[in-house]
Amino acid sequence: MQHSFPFSAIVGQEELKQAILLTVVDPTIGGVLVTGHRGTAKSTAVRALAGLLPPIKFVAGCPFNCDPAELAPGCPHCDRLQTSSPKVVSRSVPVVDLPLGATEDRVVGSVDIERALVDGVQAFSAGLLAAAHRGFLYIDEVNLLEDHLVDLLLDVAASGVNVVEREGLSVRHPARFVLVGSGNPEEGDLRPQLLDRFGLQARIRTLTNIEQRMEVVRRRLDFEADPEAFVLRFSSEEKKLRSKLSRAMKLRPSIQVSSEALSLAASLCDKLAIDGHRGELAITRSAMALAALENQKIALPSHVGRVAPLALAHRLRKDPLEPAADDERVRRAIGDALN
Repeated sequence: MQHSFPFSAIVGQEELKQAILLTVVDPTIGGVLVTGHRGTAKSTAVRALAGLLPPIKFVAGCPFNCDPAELAPGCPHCDRLQTSSPKVVSRSVPVVDLPLGATEDRVVGSVDIERALVDGVQAFSAGLLAAAHRGFLYIDEVNLLEDHLVDLLLDVAASGVNVVEREGLSVRHPARFVLVGSGNPEEGDLRPQLLDRFGLQARIRTLTNIEQRMEVVRRRLDFEADPEAFVLRFSSEEKKLRSKLSRAMKLRPSIQVSSEALSLAASLCDKLAIDGHRGELAITRSAMALAALENQKIALPSHVGRVAPLALAHRLRKDPLEPAADDERVRRAIGDALN
């Protein structure tokens, strides 16, 4: 059995861990953009979190990962099963890697050439978006991916539906996933229009505390030497986190947001001259997800203050005369607003 590195065993990187936890509780927040140096546990955290989630049920043989309790209308595979009980299989939450060289057809799906040639029928071959449904889609070096593909992915992540029109075929299938893109800013930036489409951004920095750096190495070596014993060592913490996450996902639809929290979110966006209204939405949804994680029924200004740097730093207009980092500018604005 292949073991994933435990999520609770990751040293430091609190921004990254909080951002992806929030988007799992509420995927409508949008994708998470993770920027920082190479080798800072970006992909490890995504796989660890997926491993933390309980197995989910799928319709056997369905290329679109349909839920047997809620068959997707229009699913080419499940439409044939509406009059019968589908066979159900249980497996772990999918984590799909999107390679940099992927074509649009590989991502969204295309005409099944083999069936067209052999059987003489038009059929659809599902792409990576279908494979990622109800799981995670991870893009390493997203800043090097072609802009039109990033735009397409963000559109689908926001709507939860993939629509494909190909050579006489029209297919519509659910594609709800947590989009996580990572990149090193030194290798190129995303356009501001695309940055704005990501719900949250986590800035990851190489640890500078010597003890923490030593602990990173110790844990990695222990995991490689005996994965089973290492996973067992963190099983109690993983169980607590799994229970907390499961409770938050159930609680999230009933969470309310206070007028004071909404006022703070709007005033922060106004003070920081954030274009559009995606900023307020991202802050509010994230604050509600954070409240759910903390088992509270109402999102308060304190929740807004804690998630605002994740939701706003990447939306700031660049000011060459501003010496402070983007997240520091947001924290300064929060301090001013709360005083």
